[in-house]
Amino acid sequence: MTPEMSANIQYSFQKAGFLAFSPDPFATQELEEIDKIKVDFDDGGKTPSQRLRAVLFRLWQQEPEGYKVSNDHYIAHMEKIINHYKSKLEP
Repeated sequence: MTPEMSANIQYSFQKAGFLAFSPDPFATQELEEIDKIKVDFDDGGKTPSQRLRAVLFRLWQQEPEGYKVSNDHYIAHMEKIINHYKSKLEP
């Protein structure tokens, strides 16, 4: 393995990708097919629910509102959010 190949692998840690194996060198057509592969997911970010939980945690740190444990604060605020949207549903 060349130093450049090793550096590329190091750079790719913690990222999504594909590996292709072949006992023989890939033909041009095979390489073109591999280049066409696209992913339909985001490997670098938090989900919306993870982001909301993180924001509520930071809110608790700044204004604990009497809650000694962040999870109690989270549950109370999630209930408020859930009830807000439930009230918008048709019976």
